[in-house]
Amino acid sequence: MALTTGQAVASIAVMALVTFLTRALPFLLFDRGSAPPKVVLYLGKVLPPAVIAMLIIYCLRNVSFSIPADWTSEAILAAMSTWAPQLAAAAAVVVLHLWKRNNLLSIFGGTVLYMVLVQAVFV
Repeated sequence: MALTTGQAVASIAVMALVTFLTRALPFLLFDRGSAPPKVVLYLGKVLPPAVIAMLIIYCLRNVSFSIPADWTSEAILAAMSTWAPQLAAAAAVVVLHLWKRNNLLSIFGGTVLYMVLVQAVFV
C-alpha cells in the first residue's frame, strides 16, 4: 500500500510533533532551578536495570539445553548451535561491561561476537 503525498506529509508531521513533544515536555513540566521530583529520580534508578533484564530474558527466551539422543558430532554441534552463540555473546557483554563500564562497547562487542558465531562458526 503506497501512501499519497498528503498522507506522507501528515505522517511526517505527526512524527515530528511527537518527537518534539517528547523532547520538550520535561523542560515544560519541571522547573529548571529545582531538583526533579523523587518519583523521577526513583524511575531513573530502577528503569535501566529493569529494561536490561527484560532484554536479557527476551534474547535468551528460546535457549534450550537439550542433549541429542545420538552422540554424533553433527548432532552435538547442531544442539550447541542453538544456545552457544547466545550465551557466548551474553557472557562477552557482561565481561566487557565489567571491564570497561561502557554500554556502547558492551552491546556492540556482544552483537559483533554473536554475528560472527552465527555467520561463520555455527553455520
